[in-house]
Amino acid sequence: MRRLRISSQSPLRGGCDLPKTTSICWGVRKEGRTLWTRNAVKGKSVRGERRKRDGRIEWRRWDPTKSKVAAAILRTSSEPSSILPNPGSTCLYLGASSGGTVSHIHDFVCGAENHHGGQVVAVEISPRMSRDLISVSESRPGMVPVLGDARKTQVVAPFIRSKVDWIHQDLSIADQAETFVKIAMNFLLPGGVGLLSLKAASERSSEGDDSARFHNAEIILQNSKLSLLERIELRGLEEQHVLFVCGLSL
Repeated sequence: MRRLRISSQSPLRGGCDLPKTTSICWGVRKEGRTLWTRNAVKGKSVRGERRKRDGRIEWRRWDPTKSKVAAAILRTSSEPSSILPNPGSTCLYLGASSGGTVSHIHDFVCGAENHHGGQVVAVEISPRMSRDLISVSESRPGMVPVLGDARKTQVVAPFIRSKVDWIHQDLSIADQAETFVKIAMNFLLPGGVGLLSLKAASERSSEGDDSARFHNAEIILQNSKLSLLERIELRGLEEQHVLFVCGLSL
């Protein structure tokens, strides 16, 4: 008896449809529930992430369990592109750690050899993490690593070329919301976007449980000159974290 051979294109292989690909902005795309950025340094991963080719373009997987910004893209109720900087933007990243998320931001803000002309200033207080951050930046023109205390505006100011279009703050400190407001009012361009990744366990200046600490931070933001645009719950991807999206009016 002849056996029926089923080709890879056969409709009899149900459930094998390729995931839908959606472009979020230049250099960022979503395939199903997976995020990818267009690798600015072909052939290199930053922290062992998967890479794949699409013609002459290489993409790097952006893991939402290791990046609050990636998690927010998947969880936002707004247009995902609205919480990301545009190519060529000036960006400030506070609490850059070893440079994982920063490198993904660089992928589309600067691109290969910084052909977009962007700038991503990445501030990290830990000398150990800063060594890794500097190593990542060496092959990424437009990424500026800074070893220093991100809470001090005098540390940040010398490294940015102008007021910034986009800020992300991810600092494990007791006064996260107050620091974010101070930094944003000093450095954020009117019309710009600021993201505050707030970790409840670090917000020791607030009484109560996680919900109370998130609520207190929300009140601080609402009482500032910033506009609170969205509160994004990251539970399931980043535990004990909420990401607040803020803007500064023109």
